[in-house]
Amino acid sequence: MATPKKKSASTTKKATAKITDFAAAPINKSLSKEEKIDLYRTIIGIRRFEERSLRAYNQGKIGGFLHLYIGQEAVASGIVSLMEENDHIITAYRDHGHALAVGMSMNECMAEMFGKHTGCSKGKGGSMHFFAPDKNYWGGHGIVAGQTPLGAGLAFALKYKGLKGCAIAFLGDGAVNQGSFMETLNLVSLWGIPVVFVIENNGYSMGTSLKRSSAKENLAHRADGFDMAWEVCNGHDVFEVREVANRAMKRAREEHKPFLLEIQTYRYRGHSVADANHEKYRTKEEIEEYKRTKDPVNVIKQQLLDDGTLTEALAKKIDQEKKDEAEASAKFAEESPYAPRSEIQTDVYWEVDNDTDNKLKGTYFFND
Repeated sequence: MATPKKKSASTTKKATAKITDFAAAPINKSLSKEEKIDLYRTIIGIRRFEERSLRAYNQGKIGGFLHLYIGQEAVASGIVSLMEENDHIITAYRDHGHALAVGMSMNECMAEMFGKHTGCSKGKGGSMHFFAPDKNYWGGHGIVAGQTPLGAGLAFALKYKGLKGCAIAFLGDGAVNQGSFMETLNLVSLWGIPVVFVIENNGYSMGTSLKRSSAKENLAHRADGFDMAWEVCNGHDVFEVREVANRAMKRAREEHKPFLLEIQTYRYRGHSVADANHEKYRTKEEIEEYKRTKDPVNVIKQQLLDDGTLTEALAKKIDQEKKDEAEASAKFAEESPYAPRSEIQTDVYWEVDNDTDNKLKGTYFFND
């Protein structure tokens, strides 16, 4: 549950009462009916987009890897809903949910996976490299844990410029054992950097269970070694995610202190669509039990039905709208053009594209 653990050396540890109704927490109670419906719409949108992406992959329309976010929708949706003007976000290769949550369109995301010029990265990045700098969204990174020092850099820039904000860096449970992440934890604690690291712990590093990959299953506990605050919460209830993440993000913004948040979640599909053994290293019963009791879509739907925010008719309408939007995005991607040959030399070096005084010297790789 969401109980604060290790604080900084100057903070007295206090017992926190257990919360069972996270929707009643102040940060959630203040949500308007429209805002709660928007949360539902975002979660449904991610689910339907991912399902349509899977179909496109199986039809041979998407090449390379495809890491689906199905089962984890409440994590990105909840945290992004808390972002303020000067907050930034960066994530790993399972990035579709975060992209849609910050407001990227299904069209630009689907087109990117199809390798089309209308994609968010002009078709050059694919599934793992969605970007939207205008929305403070910095990717989509394929190197395991490679985004964590970059997230620290975003947060360092905020502090350097005197801006009140934080950077949220998402990573998976398989990334916590990378040296770059551990080095980053040390620096952000040492320098007082306003970054929140969010471990989306879905239990498996590719096909390796957490028990076999990490000596201690409580991953957030590692923050103790760096004198950092940490918490652990569940990821199927968007209101629980918001209640806990709000404390972490608020602390980072106001105190310039890093935070390590572990969110226990689950992915229904394999590590990627190419993971044909995802029902061999875990049982069908395990997957079905999570779907039955903790599916993020069903959980928020029932919560909003119970409090009168949602009706069955409205839920059905939203669901159909998102299915149609996902279908339309696949049509858009199919009909979009590939990049012209002239594009092969662009987006290699920023200095080259923008003709600045800081041009790199020497011969460029693609030049004659």
